Amino acid sequence: MRATARNTTPRRSVLRGLGAAGAAGLLAACGVKPAHVAEGERAGRDLSGRERSLTFANWPLYIDTDDDDPQKRPTLDAFRERTGISVRYTEEINDNDEFFGKVGPALMNGQASDRDLIVVSDWMAARFVRLGWVQKMDRAAQPNVAGHLDPQLRRPAFDPGRLHSVPWQSGITGIAYNRRALGRELRSTRQLWDADLRGKVTLLSGLDESISLLMQGDGVDVTRWTADDFHAVCDRIEKLVAQKHIRRFTGNDYIKDLSSGDVLACQAYSGDVIQLQADNPDIAFVVPEEGGELWAESLLVPNLARHKANAEKLVDYYYEPEVAAELAAWVNYVCPVPAAQAVLADSGDEELAALAEDPLVFPDREMRGRLAIARDIAASERREMAKRWNGIVGL
Repeated sequence: MRATARNTTPRRSVLRGLGAAGAAGLLAACGVKPAHVAEGERAGRDLSGRERSLTFANWPLYIDTDDDDPQKRPTLDAFRERTGISVRYTEEINDNDEFFGKVGPALMNGQASDRDLIVVSDWMAARFVRLGWVQKMDRAAQPNVAGHLDPQLRRPAFDPGRLHSVPWQSGITGIAYNRRALGRELRSTRQLWDADLRGKVTLLSGLDESISLLMQGDGVDVTRWTADDFHAVCDRIEKLVAQKHIRRFTGNDYIKDLSSGDVLACQAYSGDVIQLQADNPDIAFVVPEEGGELWAESLLVPNLARHKANAEKLVDYYYEPEVAAELAAWVNYVCPVPAAQAVLADSGDEELAALAEDPLVFPDREMRGRLAIARDIAASERREMAKRWNGIVGL
């Protein structure tokens, strides 16, 4: 295991245009009847017993790799050696909507996607679950998931009981800032609007990525926010854009702006900042006093997967604390397996032990008290809200 990884993939921030993929996503999100697949039509013939393999689609740079050969993935190699199941691992997911557009035509027409396991952000997982495009997992065959999944991630509104989804990694949306260049501490989302930050602030461009933290800054309970809460935030951001207070809206390219000093403070993801701090200790990350958003990117088994049992076995493997610890040491996001903390703490390695004490990887009680999982944007309200937000952002 190693304690730092370089990860600049835009896993959370995606373009919210109304192009082909975006339009398809909105169409499906609105619950168009032909897109929905009934429960009885989701399972296919499982060839796991005969074919000791599976296909796993993930984001780039989201798994451990060998120090000497980046094409080797130690945890996957160990899984194959233990179980005899080989994994065809593809790094094909670069954008949630783009991937939705890639697999959607097959899934909505009752066809296999040729993937046994996928990872998407939970707001997109909500769409897959709502459309009936993914299967329930056999939790009886997943004792590690049942025993080790972080309690705070067990009951997402889009998937009660986590029947269809299992977090791959989790993370926090908060504020990153350059402590030395700013010359003071930031503790509140409201401080982003201070006069000395005019033209030096960026926000995330994605509706699902940006809006929750901004509502938390207004004191809103994001587990039950309303349309009025949303429009109140939009009213404020529109004025700040007109005043040129907000420099721009970004994907993960806020990393470059923050590192160069073009931006002093921004909305950011915890895992990115941990990695930035390895090169620049002046970069700080804060969960605002009003709260930060806890999110996850989750594993799903698509309909008609040919190797469902093999996929479920791999999911459960990654919930063994030792394996979860090895993965956490590479990706530096919030580990969904709290028991992995003790593994790192007892590793005998100074860097790994320090990682075990990092509340951005293993949130402590005080940190958890300020984190909330935002409710999903309902299908019935997404079109209107996306239209307003995209008009502000300029998409």
